[in-house]
Amino acid sequence: MKSAVFEKLGLPWEVLEVKDVPIPEPGPGEVRIRVTTCNINPSDVMFVQGMYGIRPEIPGVGGFEAAGVIDKSGDGVAMPAGMRVIFTAIGVWQEYVVVPAKTVIPTPEGMTDEVACQAFVNPYTAYAMLKESGLKAGQWLLLTAGGSAFGKFVIQLAKQQGIHTICTVRRNIQVDELKALGATEVINTEEQVLGKVTKQITNGKGVDYIFDAVGGELGAEALQTLCQGGTMMVFGLLSLQPIPLNSGIMIFKDLNIKGFWLTTWMAALSTEEKVTVTKEVLGMLAMNQLQADIEKTYPLDEIKSAVKHADTPGRKAKVILDLR
Repeated sequence: MKSAVFEKLGLPWEVLEVKDVPIPEPGPGEVRIRVTTCNINPSDVMFVQGMYGIRPEIPGVGGFEAAGVIDKSGDGVAMPAGMRVIFTAIGVWQEYVVVPAKTVIPTPEGMTDEVACQAFVNPYTAYAMLKESGLKAGQWLLLTAGGSAFGKFVIQLAKQQGIHTICTVRRNIQVDELKALGATEVINTEEQVLGKVTKQITNGKGVDYIFDAVGGELGAEALQTLCQGGTMMVFGLLSLQPIPLNSGIMIFKDLNIKGFWLTTWMAALSTEEKVTVTKEVLGMLAMNQLQADIEKTYPLDEIKSAVKHADTPGRKAKVILDLR
């Protein structure tokens, strides 16, 4: 089978190679999935560089999120061959993947594989962070990297809940698109001063909460926009730079900064809670109450072009691998 392998850490478009490797066999309690489509997330790009929270084993295979069809089941598994599923694992950019049967999610009827392969990481994270924030209708939420796939899901969910969103972007072409999705305001940080404009938008109060995916100087600027007692939830580091924290503002405005990782959040849920989350998130995607956009698909043989496209500034939607 074909597999996108890297034998050293580095930029994915430089170190990934498509190679033929043996097809894995499922053990007891496992299923083998014939992969149909894979998502390409920023975490995938960081993982291949050794810059993610999970360190890769060398040689490694890229990708965390995919959709496919059950091809073979191990002992003790009753899932039928041909069943469409959504799953996450380390190393999904290959034609076949073996995972524990209990971790796969049946693909909802009518959901395309292109949507299914991006139905977990960003939609679940958006849902979870909003739930964790406790934000109520009428409150203000600032999103750095508002034009990202995650940002778009948060905008849509926040609108449904009556939460006001301010989104940062770097290109004016993103403004109308995000407002059409439901963003209350969009700020181009290349042309506008974030703190000044945010203060005007919120009538001098500041925002109640921040979801920060960028870090670095933008993260520091965003922190300044919080109201008294506000909170910043950090879940990404797209700038690859830590946030230079202003201790004074944290002390005198009683600010809170906390991290978020979906894996940890999901692990803390009961089985019943996981079922509820899955029904709600996948239900909204299946009914198109949440839109998952796609910019371009690539075959696995073009993995280098695909990951480079996915990491290109100004990309408007998701880049997907199609292995069918």
